[in-house]
Amino acid sequence: MAHIGSEVTKDITFHKYEDILKNILRILSAKAEAVTWGGGEEAIAKHHKRGKLTARERITKLIDPGSHFLEIGLFCAYGMYEEYGGAPSSGTIFGIGKIHGRDVVIVANDATVKAGAWFPLTCKKNLRAQEISIENRLPIVYLVDSAGVFLPLQSEIFPDKEHFGRIFRNNAVMSSMGIPQIAAIMGPCVAGGAYLPIMSDEALIVDKTGSVFLAGPYLVKAAIGEDADIEKLGGAEMHSELSGVTDYKMPNDEVCLETIRNIISKFGKTLTTGFDRIAPKPPKYHPREIYGLIPDDRTKPYDMYQVLARIVDEDEFVEYKAGYGKTVITTYARVDGWAVGIVANQRTISKTKKGEMQIGGVIYSDSADKAARFIMSCNQKKIPLVFFQDVTGFMVGTRAEQGGIIKDGAKMVNAVANSVVPKFTFIVGNSYGAGNYAMCGKAYDPRFIFAWPTAQIAVMGGKQASETLLSIKLQQMSAIGGKVDDSTRREISKAEQEKLLNEISSRYENELDPLFAASRLWVDGIIDPVDTRQIISRGIKIASNNPHIPQFSPGVIQV
Repeated sequence: MAHIGSEVTKDITFHKYEDILKNILRILSAKAEAVTWGGGEEAIAKHHKRGKLTARERITKLIDPGSHFLEIGLFCAYGMYEEYGGAPSSGTIFGIGKIHGRDVVIVANDATVKAGAWFPLTCKKNLRAQEISIENRLPIVYLVDSAGVFLPLQSEIFPDKEHFGRIFRNNAVMSSMGIPQIAAIMGPCVAGGAYLPIMSDEALIVDKTGSVFLAGPYLVKAAIGEDADIEKLGGAEMHSELSGVTDYKMPNDEVCLETIRNIISKFGKTLTTGFDRIAPKPPKYHPREIYGLIPDDRTKPYDMYQVLARIVDEDEFVEYKAGYGKTVITTYARVDGWAVGIVANQRTISKTKKGEMQIGGVIYSDSADKAARFIMSCNQKKIPLVFFQDVTGFMVGTRAEQGGIIKDGAKMVNAVANSVVPKFTFIVGNSYGAGNYAMCGKAYDPRFIFAWPTAQIAVMGGKQASETLLSIKLQQMSAIGGKVDDSTRREISKAEQEKLLNEISSRYENELDPLFAASRLWVDGIIDPVDTRQIISRGIKIASNNPHIPQFSPGVIQV
């Protein structure tokens, strides 16, 4: 076993990096706090006046006292739908919580946000919740309190494969897979949305506040001319005693939530995957030192070994091909006692045996070949994989192309795509282009993917993208057949070019912000780097609930 990392000199540079990252975390924390208020204090007060708990209050009462709720998509829809007044957390809260010690996916409509209406990203978020439930064979609880589809955006949520109807299709598929689904109707449940709780295995409804119907009173009047009362049309008493649609009538939110807990407490034990775990050891160096290790300038190198030394268990580091392909680290390790295979981008500049210099954060042919072999080895041994991304992409240029970088890159992408063990991804810094794919970006089915506040996700870096976009803009402005030459550049003054570049850079930099990625669910959340170790451990424990690991087959790989 190798020793990694070392004591760091806590000099002025360390403290500068530390202060910058801590300040980013403070700002992020303030934004997160604002999001948790949903529709705001006034909307919450109205909600309470109706005798209802808020979505977050419901979740707190549902999970085991003092346990941690791993929230997914807190920043979903952040800064979006502003023309409609915004949709904090896309009007839905979801994550994984413990109920009688068992991991359960919980999805709760936030009725303080547009009466819990479904925006396009609300649908994407609910599908992500079902995906996590399916992948990890976790029971799922839906706390329903929604006015249905947000009609001004109905065309973006209704008919397509990944739209609203997919959720009901998943209800049916999940039931056939033996994944328990419990729904509590704690507010209105209208139109197509009515199928979600009723296609679940068991449905509870709260008296006087819960209602479920395919068409509300106004639509019934418009459609068939009937005057209908909400309670007679779809109230708790009617559905529990007349239609038989619901299984349990509950007097209030509190009793409803306690009944769900009671039902789940009686679930039988399930098989687990049996990933290897021993008694955990703390990291050799304190995780909070990570704050001082990540430069404020993402073009500066840093040592990923030092970062890993503050995440993995002490002295549990066995590096694979340590002297080969040095821009990617591949190593067996333990995190909180769990055996893991780590694939991480190394940001320092290294030298090969041939004396060639390799730029940190770039994947070369040897790095890609090594990573592909390591990933296949972890699959053979049933060891979960953890990816730490800080990658600017694959090496380019004549020499790299002649050396077969496309072939070796494809080999790595193939191994990641066909990997059958659980994968967990953390975006530490850059995540550009095909490097995002090779290092298990969202498209490659990581069980969970989180960003650090220092993350950036894009096709390429801001500087390169801005200069490329400026050249395109200049071509459009050119009067010489779309060709930009020196005379064209002279005609467009330096000041004008600088102004254009600043406008382009500003827009592009905004899209590089991790909040931009989190708002669109490209990542499951933005986390404090210190929490990485805990999330890996929790993630493997969650993944262990699915004992079915298929046979690994990497497909056709060019050697």
